[in-house]
Amino acid sequence: MIVKWLVKCNNALTRRRHVRVSADNLLLLLPHCMQWNGCTANVKEDIQECRRCGRCRIGVMRDLAEKYHLRCVVASGGRRAIAEVRQPETRAVVAVACEKELLAGILATVPKPVLAVCNTRPCGDCHNTCVEPGQVEEAIRALLENPDQYGTSGA
Repeated sequence: MIVKWLVKCNNALTRRRHVRVSADNLLLLLPHCMQWNGCTANVKEDIQECRRCGRCRIGVMRDLAEKYHLRCVVASGGRRAIAEVRQPETRAVVAVACEKELLAGILATVPKPVLAVCNTRPCGDCHNTCVEPGQVEEAIRALLENPDQYGTSGA
């Protein structure tokens, strides 16, 4: 319960900072557990490998990344996620994961601004997780300098 509250506090503080970055400097970070566990595509290496079959939300996240011209990474673990966030070109992050992983990532990458979107786990922890695309898009738009140049929301 406290972890969820801390993630919400982080998001509120990040929003209060009024951080705005260009699309080149915003990272969309996704957990590998979002990929359908029967998929053979290797999206951990390159999200462009997603075939957009509709069995998971990776395809929708790829669509959002393309719409907003963002770098999108599907991280296979916490070390890779932190390494991606620490890249010099990354100035802000929209991160999707479970609350525990989000909090660990936020703490490991301070002071970079992170808007965290909690996933849902309809099949249990760490496989076939989901996220609400509207929440992710809202977080992206909150951090972009000029989100309206990419069109209206509703991926």
